[in-house]
This record gives sequence, C-alpha cells and structure tokens, in this order.
Amino acid sequence: MRTLCSSTLIGEFFIIGFAGLVAMKDPDLSMTTVWTVSGVAMFLCLVLCGLVTRPGGVALGWALQIGLIASGFVVPMMFFLGVVFAALWWASVHYGRKVDEAKARFAAQSDSSTPDAA
Repeated sequence: MRTLCSSTLIGEFFIIGFAGLVAMKDPDLSMTTVWTVSGVAMFLCLVLCGLVTRPGGVALGWALQIGLIASGFVVPMMFFLGVVFAALWWASVHYGRKVDEAKARFAAQSDSSTPDAA
C-alpha cells in the first residue's frame, strides 16, 4: 500500500505546485497566501508518504483529497484534478491493501512449506 499511496501523493505534490503557479495569476490573491497554502499542502504530501501506513495516515490522505477538491474554488481545473486524484487515492488504498494481504498470505505459505533446517 505504501508504494501506491506514495506515488499518488508525489503526483499530487507536483499538481499542487502547478496549481499554485496558476493561482498566482489571480489578482485577488497575494503571492504570500498562495505559496503558504500551496507549500503547506505540498509539505503534507511529502510527510504523508512516510505516514501512510501508520494509524490515521490514510485518513489524513483523505483530508488532503478533500482540500485538493476544495482548491477548485480558486483554480477551477482543480475540481476535476481533485476528483481524479481522490479516485487514485481510493484505488491506491484499496488495491494496496489487497497486495499487502496477498504478500502476507504468500509469505505465510512459503514459511509453512519450507522444512525446518535442523
């Protein structure tokens, strides 16, 4: 799960950075505000790469997805990209858990089928 979720988060890191560049064009927003919000979100993406397998990591990832969708109020294209990345996040969590379960079953089978070396 960690690999799939981290890949999604790294993709989001870049999308948030590009959205920050687009948001800078808005005359109603200060550059400080845009880069503070974008920087915090980008930092959260990087931190979540390490926390995704810990308790609450997936929930924080969902909170990031909600924030990404909500950023569409500033950069309208982010509504679409936020939904796409939320779907990728769901797939990463769902299929990542299935892969982890399959790996655990395979490890258990290979441990039980190998004779003890004595």
